[in-house]
Amino acid sequence: MVHDPIPLLGGKSVHCINEQQMAEAHRLAEEDPGSSERIQARLQKLESELSRNELAALAFVIIHRLKNSSPL
Repeated sequence: MVHDPIPLLGGKSVHCINEQQMAEAHRLAEEDPGSSERIQARLQKLESELSRNELAALAFVIIHRLKNSSPL
């Protein structure tokens, strides 16, 4: 069964991610010596196993959980 893609842009805003947060996320995922290898490995595995909709759902759930959890 093919589902319509989850729209990633447009619509009412639920979570705000600013440009600085996005830049830091990219730096951590692509350049940080301690994190980039782990993040890239997990991304590759997830992208090979999950559909686009499943990846979008996972991303939104992770953001929601982080927003509602206390900092470490």
